[in-house]
Amino acid sequence: MKAKNLDKKFDDGEEDVLQYFDLKKISRPNLEKERVNVDFPAWMIDDLDKAAATMGVTRQAVIKIWLAERLKIEAA
Repeated sequence: MKAKNLDKKFDDGEEDVLQYFDLKKISRPNLEKERVNVDFPAWMIDDLDKAAATMGVTRQAVIKIWLAERLKIEAA
């Protein structure tokens, strides 16, 4: 099916267009995971754990959130 035909079906709400996609092969670009190891001093781990408890998330989530925020600032 051509993209313009698929767009028309979607826009018109004729039918569920998901049937035209192979959802097993779906991927989100730039969201592939890659493991990294980082060593932090004990005081930093303590502060991360306190922040995690306050936010109600894991230490890893705090690190990801703060890094993402900083990267957005740097990109601007």
